[in-house]
Amino acid sequence: MAPRKKESYNFPNPMDNNLLVGHVGVLNSFIDAWNKRDEHPIHPVWILSGIRGIGKATLAYRIAKMVQGCIGDFFIIDMERNIDKDGKSKADGKVISVYTVRNMIEKMQMSSMSGGWRVILIDSVDELNAAASNAMLKMLEEPPAKTIFLLVVHQLSNVLPTVRSRARVEKLNPLSISELRELCTKFIPEEDIGTAMLRLANGSFGKIANLKKSGGDEIYEELIELLENQRANSADIMGMARKISEYPELYGILLDAIAYFGLSDLYTETTHNISDINRIYLEPEIAIFKIINEIKKSLATCS
Repeated sequence: MAPRKKESYNFPNPMDNNLLVGHVGVLNSFIDAWNKRDEHPIHPVWILSGIRGIGKATLAYRIAKMVQGCIGDFFIIDMERNIDKDGKSKADGKVISVYTVRNMIEKMQMSSMSGGWRVILIDSVDELNAAASNAMLKMLEEPPAKTIFLLVVHQLSNVLPTVRSRARVEKLNPLSISELRELCTKFIPEEDIGTAMLRLANGSFGKIANLKKSGGDEIYEELIELLENQRANSADIMGMARKISEYPELYGILLDAIAYFGLSDLYTETTHNISDINRIYLEPEIAIFKIINEIKKSLATCS
């Protein structure tokens, strides 16, 4: 049985989200720097780094909107605006192309005569392919005047060292349980989100949203029940593996299960095995079956 989906969930795009929860310190740091820009030149490149789903893009758009009255142009690089070499939309791609970056540079150069401030928001740097990253680096080597770069980054190690060295890096913390509750109350008020689910999110409201939209919260509960059931057999495990394999975005619940049972010794190997699923296995359910089986073996050994 596939997990249920609820179309009533309406999680806003970061561009349209006026509710920023957390990260007040970083926002205030930017506001202070912006207000004093005539006395002390504001740093042109800001990296907003942290795990997925904590509101980095929401913060970036909040900053951009805050200075909207002072800027002449606002440029966005993201997957939604991704294009191929012919200028055609490639929003379903896996990486942001160099053509997307070059297109933005051309538009930015055309706007240079306006004399106003410009904001360039990239969401996210992790999704830039190698050529796109290099094109961005050339831009950052000599940032244009009156231009602020807001770079959303999920994994700081994915950013070229030469880019990091030219940026002011702000590391955003995962959201607290109370902050997650606030977001749940706002965006999924009809749901009773328990403390266990909030802890499972590891500070990421995006994770809660994805689990709710896909029905992954129910699959996770079924996975835990299966692992705790000493009478579960290979057929039961394969059934669960097939269910998880249908939704690649849910592969992470295997790591969540390992954390739930405190099996830290399995974490590194399982992480590698999950990353290999799309790259190696033609039948991902086989790989997932092996992972679940290893978790059950470890649990049996510990009991």
